[in-house]
Amino acid sequence: MKLYITTPSPYARKCRIVAREKGLADRIQEEVVDLYGDAPELAAVAPIDQVPALVAEDGLPITDSPLICEYLDGLGGGPRLIPMNGPERLAVRRIETLGQGALEMGVKWVLEKRRPENERSPDWMARWRDRLGRSLDALEAADLSADRLDIGVITAGCVLTWTDFRHPEFEWRAGRPRLVALQAALEARPSFADTRPDA
Repeated sequence: MKLYITTPSPYARKCRIVAREKGLADRIQEEVVDLYGDAPELAAVAPIDQVPALVAEDGLPITDSPLICEYLDGLGGGPRLIPMNGPERLAVRRIETLGQGALEMGVKWVLEKRRPENERSPDWMARWRDRLGRSLDALEAADLSADRLDIGVITAGCVLTWTDFRHPEFEWRAGRPRLVALQAALEARPSFADTRPDA
């Protein structure tokens, strides 16, 4: 299998962590691509030129990190990171979706910051920052634990470290001791340490 990534991408990191947790790392070739350059190999797999994109064992592409993670979860060994069905599955997917939403707000904030200064909208930047903070508040209230590793917890961990990486000025730790503890515990795991965006 081949996984197209950029190392800063939190969405790609999530898939890379799942691959490691499921014992699949040696079956996946990670291919770093330049999203701002010419990457025809990525475009052939993901027409919108976004990472992550996985060429699965059957040779067909899978795009979108939740779908890639679900595929890898079913393919690899060890405990399921996404419950098969029932209330547990819904609970885990709710946390994953909340984390995905937090990342979306953070990415929009990044894109606005990258615009020329005279074209940036302080109102939009404040909106994205506020929505990211509210999402983190909801994750804090969820009382997540690294001892109960699932796709929701993994996504939350990716949000926190990526926020440090892309928004170092955003003091998300204030008033969120559970998330601070969660990040520390997760980043001590080999799968997280091996995929840090600043590694």
